[in-house]
Amino acid sequence: MSGHSAPAESRADRSAPRDGLRHALEQVGQRWALLVVHELGAAPRRFGDLQRALGAPTNVLTTRLRELTAAGVVARVPMAHNVLAYSLTDRGRALLPAITALAEWGEAGGRR
Repeated sequence: MSGHSAPAESRADRSAPRDGLRHALEQVGQRWALLVVHELGAAPRRFGDLQRALGAPTNVLTTRLRELTAAGVVARVPMAHNVLAYSLTDRGRALLPAITALAEWGEAGGRR
């Protein structure tokens, strides 16, 4: 038996957060996904407005919005004049503190 092997209980304790992180990344870890969530954090946005604000390729933005909607992070909501927009759900809004922390971490690393 190797001295590097962790007790079973310790491995199990570490696997729960790792499994949660894996699950989260499966839902919001694709390129542009967190940027979409961040952009929608201020207010609901129409597709064209999101596309212009982010500069994301149309096909990629379409795919991310479908994935985020399927994950319960984003919902389509009616606006005035029969226009649909995208808005964060409660699940999506729960991501905003993590996105802010990630942005701060990225900014601090960029200043090195």
